[in-house]
Amino acid sequence: MKALFNKFILLGITSMLIWSCKKDEVKVIATDGTPGVLTASAPTLVLSKADADKTAITFTMTAPDFGFDAAVNSTLQLAVKGSNFANPKELDLSANSLTKSFTVIEFNALLLSMNLTPGSAADIEARIKSTLSPQIAPVYSNSTNVKVTPYALISYLYVPGAYQGWNPSTADSLLSATSNGIYVGIINFTPGNTGFKILTKKEWGTPEYGKGASAGSIAVGGSDLQAPGTGSLKLTADLNANTLEFTPYSFGLVGDSPAGSGWGSGPDIAMKYDNGKQVWSVTADMLVGKFKFRLNSDWGTNFGDNDNNGSVENGGADIPITTAGKYRIELNLVNNTYTKTKI
Repeated sequence: MKALFNKFILLGITSMLIWSCKKDEVKVIATDGTPGVLTASAPTLVLSKADADKTAITFTMTAPDFGFDAAVNSTLQLAVKGSNFANPKELDLSANSLTKSFTVIEFNALLLSMNLTPGSAADIEARIKSTLSPQIAPVYSNSTNVKVTPYALISYLYVPGAYQGWNPSTADSLLSATSNGIYVGIINFTPGNTGFKILTKKEWGTPEYGKGASAGSIAVGGSDLQAPGTGSLKLTADLNANTLEFTPYSFGLVGDSPAGSGWGSGPDIAMKYDNGKQVWSVTADMLVGKFKFRLNSDWGTNFGDNDNNGSVENGGADIPITTAGKYRIELNLVNNTYTKTKI
């Protein structure tokens, strides 16, 4: 009898343990997830540089529900309206964060990186992607629309190197006209001086970009970069993809007026580019005659002046010099103008 009673006790304890285990298992089973609801603090934004440090917009979301309490990883996604979030800008939020605010300058830079046109209104949409683990499919909030107008914001990178004595304060620059993360500039590398780095400020100790792990890539803290050759090269640094491209790019004077040139019988008279002013210039001895501006000593791109009024166009007419002497000649391809000043 006692043995039978003990068996009943053991059976009861075992049943309780099994029930307890099943109960615990139910607690950790996640549902497919119910997304949160996203709202924006403003439906329309016209951004201004004067308000750079003010708060531009705040995105707020209700918490998604995966069936139990756990740390949810959320990502704010922004995209041009109608793109179906095919290639969104993504910003990771801290665990269980339900709000994200941007200052004007932060949000403006983000919009420019989406290739929106400064001064023009555009429609974007935002949503939150929430994930619990790689084993559970993410859920997405509703999309909320915002009409935005960014402003132009030029930003720079700086290129100290052997070509100029490794001095950040006098280094040439790369320019991003809209701060979209893509910077372009023209550097004249001299023989034996092809090493350089890329800085975010004109001083050492700021983020320094050097060689990346693969060809054509750059990375913060990498070793010195090397130009593939000498002469005037266009550098395109893409900080979105962490890549760097080099392209031969030089303008010169060609014609029977620049002393020592000729219409192809002699070398083009090389011009130097000022990345800050975005102007090509040269001081040269000019004879009575005519000249044109030519890219990479090739007739594929050549600028002349059809109306002799100081404006240039590709394939335009030869530019006359009527009085011989030393001239300061400048070419501005931002607004397609040039000057020739006798000195």
